[in-house]
Amino acid sequence: MDTNDETARSPRPRNSAATKELLLTAATAEFAEFGLAGARIDRIAERAGANKRLLYVYFGDKDQLFEAALQQQIGKLARETPLVDGDLVAYAAARFDFMLAHPETARLAAWLRFERHGHSSQAEIDSYRAKVDAVAAAQREGRLHDRIPAADLFAMVLRLTESWLDAPPALAAATGTDPRAPHRLAEHRAALLEAVRRITAPRAGEPRQETDA
Repeated sequence: MDTNDETARSPRPRNSAATKELLLTAATAEFAEFGLAGARIDRIAERAGANKRLLYVYFGDKDQLFEAALQQQIGKLARETPLVDGDLVAYAAARFDFMLAHPETARLAAWLRFERHGHSSQAEIDSYRAKVDAVAAAQREGRLHDRIPAADLFAMVLRLTESWLDAPPALAAATGTDPRAPHRLAEHRAALLEAVRRITAPRAGEPRQETDA
């Protein structure tokens, strides 16, 4: 065989990092649409334009691939929606914007609750613990309303950020406008931030609640 022919037919070296990223992106779309049980390895490989054997090489199996896709989304969410100094209004704005731009994150979370009820990674637990601690610190310093426990206050704000994006279709239709129209989203975003301000702002003249800390 001619050496030049053999070289020409040899596969080009793969960029493993790029291939893994393609597989993760494809897996995220597949899992968001079909969940863990309904996702198919063949479809993920086809979406990524990669040999499905590489999926097993890089990630082990479908369960581990789901976990990798989930952790990637959790990490991205944490980086892009920081809770700085317990500022829940800024956090709510950032999280609403993120969930609007990345609907796959909410869908993955929904599938996780449905298919793996009670499953949480340590990284996710640590992230939430840090945020609740930041809220508690802001309450102690008088920057947030302290009549609601920190964990409950954070949980309320968390759900508010998705209240319109996850609203029942009938409620969205009741507005008589496209629920995803720019003006409707802007209107809701403004209402969301006003609601968060009202439930988190310290009350002037109200005595602060004593804590055991």
